[in-house]
This record gives sequence, structure tokens and C-alpha cells, in this order.
Amino acid sequence: MLSGIVKAAALNDIDQNLQLFLQHRSELVDYAAKIVGDRARGEDVVQEAFIRLRSAAKEQKLDEPIGFLRRIIRNLAIDIVRHSSVEKVRFVDGADYEAVAEDRPRQDKIVEDRDDLRIVIEAMAELPERTRKALEMHRFEGMKLKEIASELGISVALAHALVYEGLDHCRKRLFRKH
Repeated sequence: MLSGIVKAAALNDIDQNLQLFLQHRSELVDYAAKIVGDRARGEDVVQEAFIRLRSAAKEQKLDEPIGFLRRIIRNLAIDIVRHSSVEKVRFVDGADYEAVAEDRPRQDKIVEDRDDLRIVIEAMAELPERTRKALEMHRFEGMKLKEIASELGISVALAHALVYEGLDHCRKRLFRKH
């Protein structure tokens, strides 16, 4: 009897996840397509992510299934982009294979990266204390928004807004350079 109730609850969660997926599908495909650069590949990413969501939902109750799904989509899309860039390097005609095999970056790239790092450090110093702290916890300490919110005594939505604001400020400073 109890087993039947547990199975029914799990099926209900899966049905709710399917409804959420269908409601947000277009938005999720747009999100994936921005990362992979192609709508068809974005569709593939979203479908794979939903399969993984359903599998995870069978094993545990998900508090934020759409957030979980977006995280899966982001990770899958980034993996595809990385894989594609490796393939491009591997199969480019006329590539300088000695330079590709080089295990260290070019000197001009090192200088450029150091300059970018200096700009980001300056941009972070310009941020309000709470925004800077939220950004540091998220990017450098790998904390989740829920953990940041708890640490700072704020809502998860505000933690997200602070991290986004901090990232946006740093991006704008970097783009001013280029």
C-alpha cells in the first residue's frame, strides 16, 4: 500500500515536471541556443536535459525543477561548445600543428589576459560590498545562490540579482576595453 502511494507521488512529480517543461520549453531552447549558437542543437540539448531531469526526479524530489533543468542545459551546452572547439582545432586545414601542440599560451595572450584580470579586479573593487561579496562567493568559492542567500541573510532572488549585477558590471568594464 505504502509503495503504491510513493509511486503515485513520484508519477505526480514527473507529470508536474513535464507540464513545467512544456510551459518553459521555448524559453529553454532559446537559452540553450544562445550558448551553442544553433537552435537545432539547442533543441537537442533541451531534450537531453529533460531526460536527465526525469531520471533525477524519479530518485528524489526536486525543489526547483526549472532551475535544475536550466543548470543541466547550461552544463550540456557548455560541453558541446567545448567539444566543438576541440574538433575545430583538430580539423582546421592549414593549421600550425606545432602551435596547437604547444602547451602554453602565446606571450601576447598572456599579456592580454593579465590586462583583463586587472580590469576585472578594478571592476569588482567598484562594486558595493554586498554585491562584491555575493559575486566572490558564487564565482570564487563555488557557492550556490541558496547558500549565498543564507550566508548574507537575504532572499535567493536578491542573491541572484546581486551576482548578476556584479557579473554585468565586470562584463561592461571588459567590453569598454575592446
